[in-house]
Amino acid sequence: MYEIVVAGGWLMIPILLCSVVAIAIVFERSWTLSDSRISPPNLLPYVWESHRAKKLNVDRIIELRNDSPLGEIFAAGLANLKHGRAVMKDAMEEAGNKVTHDMERFLSVLGTIATVSPLLGLLGTVLGMIEVFAEIMVSGTGNAGVLAGGISKALITTAAGLSVAIPSMVFHRHFERKIDGIVVEMEQQSTRLVDALFSDKGINDKTVSEKASKKTEEADE
Repeated sequence: MYEIVVAGGWLMIPILLCSVVAIAIVFERSWTLSDSRISPPNLLPYVWESHRAKKLNVDRIIELRNDSPLGEIFAAGLANLKHGRAVMKDAMEEAGNKVTHDMERFLSVLGTIATVSPLLGLLGTVLGMIEVFAEIMVSGTGNAGVLAGGISKALITTAAGLSVAIPSMVFHRHFERKIDGIVVEMEQQSTRLVDALFSDKGINDKTVSEKASKKTEEADE
């Protein structure tokens, strides 16, 4: 591997740096965008039951805001609950925009790596081919082995650039679609919370409510 990197020339350095950054972003976003971190299970019924029990004080709302991105959206709405449905929805929408922006962090960098890496590889190949033709001008075409070795060396950077760009593009698309799905889910959860708070129906799921009540009792203890 080391010999291949050396053979590719100095342009292999930025390509390798791109690969390190891309790997770091993939691992960081995979961890950050996990479902359990974005939208903890039973968070909506837990908030509803806490509201019914009149236990949503300032400290609990702050705790909710710091717990998860979905909790941050709920906390923004609950902080404006007394101002009415419209103000609450606007506050949750504003918080949702911030949460979405945070979830998209580093994706632009990953997309840039997917675009730039093959161009760096192509540049390395072009520079390598220039050296090959310069050698032909000096020594002629008599030594086919030397020419083949020079061309092979020139193509290393292109292969390296594509090896970085392809998985970077795949993960970039994957995270974009994942975030789109998360945003839709959070919008649905937020709408359900607003409807529950401003109607007499609440959340009519007995099983879920029992779980939420249990979670509320555990939090009080």
